[in-house]
Amino acid sequence: MPHFDQTLDVKGAKCPMPLVKSRKAISELPVGQVLQVISTDRGSVADFQGWVKTAKNVELIAQETVQENGQELYVHYLRRTA
Repeated sequence: MPHFDQTLDVKGAKCPMPLVKSRKAISELPVGQVLQVISTDRGSVADFQGWVKTAKNVELIAQETVQENGQELYVHYLRRTA
């Protein structure tokens, strides 16, 4: 698990809300800081991969799937680059 500076919990939010909320949160972080996003939306994995290909200020450091109380969580680590 990478180091992160802030966590955004978007569990229960459906596409595109995890991405919308992450865009806002990352824009409020200082350059170089890392945002951890925790989602229950399976589609968020591909959504975040697609977003960082076009975003000018975000780098996707890692993604992982973890189990919590029998539920799959999709965890994304995003670094603000500009």
